[in-house]
Amino acid sequence: MLYVIYAEDIADSLEKRLSVRPAHLARLQLLHDEGRLLTAGPMPAVDSNEPGAAGFSGSTVIAEFESLEAARPGLMTIRISPPGFTARSQLSRIRRFFENTLSFFWLTTKTPRSSE
Repeated sequence: MLYVIYAEDIADSLEKRLSVRPAHLARLQLLHDEGRLLTAGPMPAVDSNEPGAAGFSGSTVIAEFESLEAARPGLMTIRISPPGFTARSQLSRIRRFFENTLSFFWLTTKTPRSSE
């Protein structure tokens, strides 16, 4: 089953986030190598993929685990969590509805061609 791990950062966490980034990416790489990582990434605090000094508001990971109990340690080891780093976190089950939602979004938002 797929699980969403959501971790919300404390304010001004960019420096702490960068200090643990290599270890965090290594854990995500293991999930990827095992074929269990659907997606993962930081959540920019502003409308930009490169938020600069604004930093990030948190991280989201969607990965496959055997059960909710098996995913719980993932909440502790996957999220970036040095002391005082995470304001709150959540672990939830998720059922995949669309295999490729980006393709679905693109197909449903294209402007229809006029008939000529």
